[in-house]
Amino acid sequence: MIELIPAIDVIDGKCVRLTKGDYDTKTVYGNPVDMAKMLADKGFTRLHIVDLDGAKSRHIVNVEVLKGITSATSLTVDFGGGIKTDDDIVKAFDNGAAMVTIGSIAISNPDLFNEWLDKYGAAKIILGADVRNGKISINGWKEDSDTDLLPFLEKYVEHGVKTVLCTEISRDGMLGGTAVELYSQIMKAYPTLHLIASGGVSKAEDIYELNNRGIPAVVFGKSIYEGKIDLDELLAWSRRQ
Repeated sequence: MIELIPAIDVIDGKCVRLTKGDYDTKTVYGNPVDMAKMLADKGFTRLHIVDLDGAKSRHIVNVEVLKGITSATSLTVDFGGGIKTDDDIVKAFDNGAAMVTIGSIAISNPDLFNEWLDKYGAAKIILGADVRNGKISINGWKEDSDTDLLPFLEKYVEHGVKTVLCTEISRDGMLGGTAVELYSQIMKAYPTLHLIASGGVSKAEDIYELNNRGIPAVVFGKSIYEGKIDLDELLAWSRRQ
């Protein structure tokens, strides 16, 4: 059964969504704490928070939003965006994050990423793999590396990574369907990986297809805020699986 993970992206303390990671396409959807409460009231148990200011600034910025959400709900939160130092990762955990999603450091400082993985354990460290044209992108998708996806994953799976959040940037915020073939390719290479698919969910059927393909988890946000998915129906379907 696929794990359902709503997403809240944050800029200036507000819940927002971008299109393909472009900060100039920002749409504001209100207060992130109120949004998290709504999701918890509906029956969701997980939440993915991205500090977009943090990703851009290369340090955590919206820590008060994280603290507000973890204080006001019982959601299990994974937090990403701007985690570049030991202070950042401690700040995230101290303010209620159960897990952190880390991508850029895995490219720019592999030794530090592995140090965190060894220190905190694979249950608390999610490898972020944001992909554009087959290459890993970093720093809030502002920079493309020359690293290909599968070799990137292989290196860290061998070191003990258990969970990967993979976003296909060209689909993010587009409401045009997910990169299901890409996710299927990853699962074929690493069948025991807890892969979290991200980007492009436009309707419940996109999630059903991922489930049918054996994808373990999915992050989705814009489809919620634009009213493209009936959350009650989605959760009822999930309980029947």
